[in-house]
Amino acid sequence: MKVRAAIPEDAAVVAALWNVMIRETLSTFTTVEKSCAEVQALIETRAATSFVAEKAGQFAGFATFGPFRSGPGYIATVEHTVLVDARQQGAGVGRMLMAELEAAARQLGCHVMVAGISNTNTGAQKFHRRLGFTEVGRMPQVGQKAGQWLDLVLMQKIL
Repeated sequence: MKVRAAIPEDAAVVAALWNVMIRETLSTFTTVEKSCAEVQALIETRAATSFVAEKAGQFAGFATFGPFRSGPGYIATVEHTVLVDARQQGAGVGRMLMAELEAAARQLGCHVMVAGISNTNTGAQKFHRRLGFTEVGRMPQVGQKAGQWLDLVLMQKIL
């Protein structure tokens, strides 16, 4: 398995994976699918903080981080997204992507990494706990999707 910097040419496959999650799960509260152009712009904007995992030459996952909130007081805090192809879950893809994200965040002087996770995504919560993240908050019923009210679980890791 290999992790490398994401490039604009990865946008179509990343968008396809992201859109499956948007359409088929409650892991994200959005219902608006990502266009290839949007993902390409994100990768270009976050060139130093976006990564792709490949296994046997095939796309296996994507991860990125960006600002947690605006304002100078939050400059050392970032929020991340990790997407792993369903066929690759449990194979170490997410762990490798997170290691790359954390290394990049440390190199950029970041102090805290935040994960915002749907309460329905217990697998992501367990995954983050195994990586040293701690649940620091739960915001009841702040999201709505598929006729359900969803909680946002906030987890963080001090780098």
